[in-house]
Order: sequence, then C-alpha cells, then structure tokens
Amino acid sequence: MSQSVVSAIEEKQVDTSPTLTFEEYRFYQSKDDVKYELYKGKLIPMATASALHTSICEFWVYKLQRYLAENNLDLVVKTSLGVRTEDATSRIPDVVVCTESLWQQALARPGSGILEFDETPLLVIEVVSQDRRADYITKRGEYEQANVPEYVIVDPTENRQRVRVMASLEGDDIYTELNYLPGEEMISVVFPNLRLSVNEILCPPLVEGLIKEEQARLQELGQQATAERQRADDERQRADDERQRAEKLAARLRELGVDPDSV
Repeated sequence: MSQSVVSAIEEKQVDTSPTLTFEEYRFYQSKDDVKYELYKGKLIPMATASALHTSICEFWVYKLQRYLAENNLDLVVKTSLGVRTEDATSRIPDVVVCTESLWQQALARPGSGILEFDETPLLVIEVVSQDRRADYITKRGEYEQANVPEYVIVDPTENRQRVRVMASLEGDDIYTELNYLPGEEMISVVFPNLRLSVNEILCPPLVEGLIKEEQARLQELGQQATAERQRADDERQRADDERQRAEKLAARLRELGVDPDSV
C-alpha cells in the first residue's frame, strides 16, 4: 500500500468535527434542518423520522396525555425535549414525561429545552430507527446512570418487533428488563394502570381517528345525558300536572260540600 493511500485512510479516520461543551450545545444553531444530540462533546445527527416512527410517537403522546388527564396527574408529555445524561452528553428522546414544574424550568431557561442532571424525567421513550446499538445499549446505560425510572424502547423492525421496558424496581439502581411481543399487552412500571396493546404500539391507528371516536363518544354521552334530563323533566311535569288536577278536584268537591279526604 502506497504512503499516499495510507495517509488518505488515516485522514479519513481522524475526527475533525468540533467538540462542544454542554452550554455551547444548548445554544448551538445548526445551518441545516437536522436535529443533533450531543454525545461526549460531539454532535450526532438524528435520522429523519419515518412515517411509522412519527405515527408511533403520536400514538404514545395521545395515550399518555389522556392517561395523565384521567388520573389528574401534574405531569406533561413532550417531544423534542432534551435530557442531559452526562457532562457533555444530551439526548433527545422521542417522548418524555416529566413534572409540570420541570417543564416550566426548562421553559424559563434560554437556549434549547433540556432537562438538567437534577431534573429527572419519569419516563423516556425511544423508537428504534437506524442506530439500534445506540438505543439498546448506549442510551440504556445513560438513562440508567441518570436514574430515569423507566426507559421504553419500541422496535418496529421487521422480525424483531417488540416493546422493551427497562425500569428500576423497588428502589434498585439498575434496570430490570421486560420484553413485550406482538399479541401481548404492555404494562408501564411507573404508570401501572397504563396498559397498551403491543400490536397497536407497533402499528398504531391514526390519532386523528382516535380523536374522532373520542368526540363521537362524548357526543353520544352528551345526547344520553340530555335525554335523561328530558325524561326527568317530563316526569316532574307529569307529577305537577297530577298534583294540580288533584288540587282542583279537591277544591270542586269542597264547593259541593264534600270532604275530599272522605272520598
């Protein structure tokens, strides 16, 4: 191998990309439409999400928002919210659940919206895309080290479809791994009453359709409530009419000198 070829290979292997501190990354403005995570000071471009990837994330947001509202929990569901996992590492999970107060703190800070070390989210969700190793190994270690209570990996890859839940059980500082396959029901550790069909997670219905169904149910319930109120009003009116007729009859009997109580 010639020296020129060796030099070319060595030059190709040298990482000449800039190294950023976390604060520099917080205020970093890219010149393209690509989102970047920060890994050990290096900018890591995020792959453009597929339509399925987007649909899975929208389904999760819909289900989580309804769950939080139904249970009156002071939590929020966000996408594109960063989570700092190491000194010079910050991830952007597909979906994040955190307290309202943490979200307000992120809103109040200049720069990108990123949760700091002491601002731990309750749940992060990653949908597997191109870099499977990052989702299954690298990020798992980071979220575990950052004490994120629950990390969910949704893998829609053909022949590898699964939902993997990693969570700290009963105060453990290491993750316990639970795998859910198509045909099963996934159960959240942080939100044990949240149960979702793995089939729906991997191939979710359109959120727009779910919202239409929800509105149709609400409209039907409203119509039923209106009908119940109308029936109650009708019963009260009939009772009033009967009472008035009885009072008129009693008055007429008295006019005729008849005691209505003796009839």
